Amino acid sequence: MSTPLDIVEAIKAKKMVKVSDIARTIEEFAPKSLQESYDNTGLQVGNPDMQVTAALLCLDITEEILDEAIQRQCNLVITHHPLIFRGLKEITGRTAIERIVAKAIRHDVAIYSAHTNLDSAWDGVSHEMAHMLNMTDLQVLEPKNSEGTTGIGIIGNLRPTPKLEFLRKVKETFGVKALKYSVQSPQLVVKRVALCGGSGASLILDAANAGADAIITGDVKYHDFTAYGLDIIIADIGHYESELCACKIFSRIIRDKYPDCLLYFSDSETNPVGVI
Repeated sequence: MSTPLDIVEAIKAKKMVKVSDIARTIEEFAPKSLQESYDNTGLQVGNPDMQVTAALLCLDITEEILDEAIQRQCNLVITHHPLIFRGLKEITGRTAIERIVAKAIRHDVAIYSAHTNLDSAWDGVSHEMAHMLNMTDLQVLEPKNSEGTTGIGIIGNLRPTPKLEFLRKVKETFGVKALKYSVQSPQLVVKRVALCGGSGASLILDAANAGADAIITGDVKYHDFTAYGLDIIIADIGHYESELCACKIFSRIIRDKYPDCLLYFSDSETNPVGVI
């Protein structure tokens, strides 16, 4: 016959979630098959069978963020950008990546990343950007399947808004300190918008051809502005600013499946690109 203590311990054990459980939950939402060929989505460091005490969510893992995870007793860090893109031939502490890997192993901290698969999933990064702007009638801009339910970029409708008001709203919504936009664009009112988290300049022409009045993305080159600025309003909000919402997606996915799992948004997260 079970004692009260046995019952309490059984309840605690049932609530515990493994690293592999978190990984599987994220990949059910954003399958690894959606990642681009250059990417490295998945568990980067750590034991998949380790029980998760708490998880720290961030865009990029840095040495400061790993220290924060250790201090907060988080033994799982979930990132959007992978720590390791290419194989490591040595771990000597010479680079930040090597130091993070070594320290994570020493402190038994797992590191998991979901990158371009999260970008391409329905309700992924670009969708989240669209929701932040209260857009409707969303469609994938560059579909990966025949149903048009996965792929890069989103296009949708917005309440008709004067161009400068639209740009100010974008700047405020995404916390942009210095928004770059195409000054020569002739559009006066914005009704249809394309979005792509991260580096989406390759979609500018697709967005214009799809009837978008504007495209919001990051990492736009000077010559993209000169080549396409007369066709569409280009708003470069920055890579970091466009993808920071990935942490909200992680939180929502995990809390829906494991509401008792302890999650933190990193307090150490900072934009590596400064503006003065």
